[in-house]
Amino acid sequence: MTPAQFQVYQDVVNGPRGLMVGPLRAALHNAELADKWQQFGQLLRYRTSLPPRHSELAILVTARAWDCPFEWIQHEPVARSNGLSDGIIEAIRCNLRPSFERRDDEIIYTYAKELHDRHGVSDAVYDDALSLIGTVGVVELTALIGYYTLVAMTLNAHAFDLPAGSAHPFREAAE
Repeated sequence: MTPAQFQVYQDVVNGPRGLMVGPLRAALHNAELADKWQQFGQLLRYRTSLPPRHSELAILVTARAWDCPFEWIQHEPVARSNGLSDGIIEAIRCNLRPSFERRDDEIIYTYAKELHDRHGVSDAVYDDALSLIGTVGVVELTALIGYYTLVAMTLNAHAFDLPAGSAHPFREAAE
């Protein structure tokens, strides 16, 4: 590694991620890109007004929208540990609309799903999100979805191997 690459590597492993995995390994070929990327990702994942439950829900919707098994495998346990039910997680994995017990989860899911499927959101969905998480939250949610789209695209384009012992999460899922 060059000194600049090593500095970015140190920033990542000494930050909240704790290790260098996934797309940052590809981005590290350009130290400046990797540094901006890790800063942006750290902000969106750890320092927004969104509860982790909502962030992880939007990330799972994004991973499934991009059929990105690596992103899914990394975030499924985090989503579960932040309170998302097995039923919601399994429905998303199978490309089905979950049944929601909580309206806030349904709003976040619908916003993320529409943004991926329609490349925009309806006024009603936008208004629901705005009522739930406010202007700052909607901006952060949109940026989070966009960031994890970049992550999924990078992981898919560079054909990252799944973590050892992991099974492809979508191979047997309903299409």
